[in-house]
Order: sequence, then C-alpha cells, then structure tokens
Amino acid sequence: MVTPAQDKPNLGNDNGSTLNVLYRNDISGIVYANSRGFGASVRRGYHKTYKLRSFYELDLQFLHHNKEVKSVGDGEERRRFVYGKLNSVMVLRGSYGFQHTLFGKADLKAVEVRYHYSMGPILAIAKPYYVLVYRSVPGSNTSVLVPVEFSTQGDATDSSKIAGRAQFSQGLNKLGFYPGVNAKFNVSFEYANYTNLIRAIEAGISIDFYPRSLPMMLRNPAENFMLTLNVGLVFGKKWY
Repeated sequence: MVTPAQDKPNLGNDNGSTLNVLYRNDISGIVYANSRGFGASVRRGYHKTYKLRSFYELDLQFLHHNKEVKSVGDGEERRRFVYGKLNSVMVLRGSYGFQHTLFGKADLKAVEVRYHYSMGPILAIAKPYYVLVYRSVPGSNTSVLVPVEFSTQGDATDSSKIAGRAQFSQGLNKLGFYPGVNAKFNVSFEYANYTNLIRAIEAGISIDFYPRSLPMMLRNPAENFMLTLNVGLVFGKKWY
C-alpha cells in the first residue's frame, strides 16, 4: 500500500546533494579579466534539458587600449595619468545564448565541463580623457593647473607640463556613444560540491564590432573590430 507521503514528489529537500535532479532556473555573477580590461556580468539561465540551457546576460566592462602606459605627473600630488589617452571607455553588452554540457558530473567531487555561445547588442560609452597642465598666469611668475582634454595638439601633448589626470567628472558633458554587436564563446569548468550551487572557472573569446570606429589612443587608429581573450570566476545558485 502506498502512503500519501510516498505519492509526493521530491521538491528539493536533497540540499543539493543529488546528482539526478534537474534545476530549471539559475542565476550567476561573473567577474573576469580579459586582454583589453576587466568587467562583471549577470547571467540568468533556463534549463531546457539536462544538457541544454538558454540564458540572458548583461555585461559591463571597462575597456583599455593595449598601448596604455601609466606615468607620474610633475605636480606636488604626483598624480598618475596615461599619456596619449583620448577616451575612457565603458562597454555595456546584452546577449542571449545557449550552454551545452559536454561532460556531466559522475559524483559531487567531479568537474562538469560545458561550453556556451551568445550574441547581442553592445554600447560603448566614451568619455574624453582630461589631464591637468601648468599654465602661466599673465603678468606674474606663477602658474595654475588647468584641466585640458587630451588631443592631437595643444599643451596637453607636452608631457613636461602635465601634473596628472584630472577629476573623473571632467568630460562627462562630452560623452560619445558607439553602438555595435558582440559574439562570445566560452568553456567553463563547474566544480561546486552541491548541485544547487554554481562555482566555475570559465575562459573564452569575445568579438566586438562597431560600425563607427572607436578612438582610444593618440597616434593609433580608431577601432571597429576588437577580439579579446578572457578568464573569469562564476558564482551562483540553481532552483526549481
């Protein structure tokens, strides 16, 4: 005879210790570094089958140019700055993709190997880069510090006159917006000791394309196409 308790399905009281449980939902956060900067993202997933999952992702990255080198200004505060930098760039990415499981876990101490790919729109926000330069006061032997946008001409190109970077608020009224598209491919290694948790290391490649070229450094061409390699840590949870 079957008791009422035996009729009830398992609603998740296994505390993440049962491998043959399919969690339908998950959310995770990723912090990563890549060959052009660093960033963080949030990923919301929906499991279709045991080995297939779809997801949405929102990503924020601070983008750097490969030729950026920090210098120290001549001012009393010894502020650091990047000579030749035209814009500070932040990139927002939204994407939709799929994840496939290559090798599932044989036990809770094993590693699950997965790969995933996604595509979506991106928006690069470029803020002009300002430095503080010394300028003489007419009729006196003194000089004052003036915030100047780094450009192809003017005293901002004379490194001997630069005291350091200006405040971040300089240039916020001159933001430039560069829409584009992105594609990603990653491989991840999931090692959590409980099936309702997400703990993984992932690495892969990302491609950005901007129809309008993005200027970042003096004497370097503005870029339409960016290919980066990335590695990140993933933390999250799953539920029914």
